[in-house]
Amino acid sequence: MFNAKTLKAKIALGTATLALAGAADAAELGAAGESIKLAINEWTGQHISTRIAGELLRSMGYEIEYVTAGNYPQFSALGEGELSATLEVWTNNAGEIYPKMKEAGAIVDIGPLGLTTREGWMYPKHMEELCPGLPDWKALIDCRDQLVTADTFPQGRILSYPADWGTRSADIIKSLALDYQAVPAGSEGALIAELKSAEARKTPLVMMFWAPHWVFSEVEAGWVELPAYDPACETDPSWGPNPDATGDCGVEAPATIKVAWSGFEEKWPAAWEFLGSFTMETSQQEMMMKAIDQDGQPIDEVVATWIADNSATWQPWVAAATK
Repeated sequence: MFNAKTLKAKIALGTATLALAGAADAAELGAAGESIKLAINEWTGQHISTRIAGELLRSMGYEIEYVTAGNYPQFSALGEGELSATLEVWTNNAGEIYPKMKEAGAIVDIGPLGLTTREGWMYPKHMEELCPGLPDWKALIDCRDQLVTADTFPQGRILSYPADWGTRSADIIKSLALDYQAVPAGSEGALIAELKSAEARKTPLVMMFWAPHWVFSEVEAGWVELPAYDPACETDPSWGPNPDATGDCGVEAPATIKVAWSGFEEKWPAAWEFLGSFTMETSQQEMMMKAIDQDGQPIDEVVATWIADNSATWQPWVAAATK
């Protein structure tokens, strides 16, 4: 639960912010007495983006509610107005429901979040000794036996995202005709725990993962070089190494965006303007993730520190939204 007292002790929210912004009135704020419900998804970076934005919106005079929501189910809730916005959507992991809801006009994009990203199969660096030929993806064909487990025998194992994050690893395996299984992790924490365990014990591991993430400050890792992404890979079977399949390529570097219920702008005009300006810097988010996940700092303190230290960044967003 967010500790508002901690935040107020570190920064002059409320009165000072509104004075800076020109004190938005009720018409500009819109339905300030009705909660803006912000989705909380399953990874720490998203928690950080959401809570920074949420606490700044709170300082502008809005009621904010954080609602736990799955990465895919959140779009239905947004379309029905049960959620107001979700502030860190990775476009290549939004599933089929996102474009359908957007095309139907039930949800709208607010704009880019601005993170520099990467996604794909990753491994602890010692795998290059256990599986000669890495980072080339074809090395996985010859070193399958290194990655066989009791649960996947006789196939190799690729550790995948939690089940409700989609089937990307399984899709790549199928398209490249690899003799592997994608085994979902239980959570982001489970992915990290297995990576750190594999590094410590020098055991085999290949897993789907993403950047930015704090773990790269502690674990030396490599990325499997899958066939380079091209839009033709998704539709043309003749493109890529498998002439009988589409999708036989790596993951397109995803964009990170902010998405809202279609009625958001009309209901909360100043909040809409603020969220349109709101962005996150990759290196700063990684440092905050490490502080929370590795150093054990409470997220409310990490968020409060960022807000206190970065007033030159966020004050113009608030001012522009409430002038």
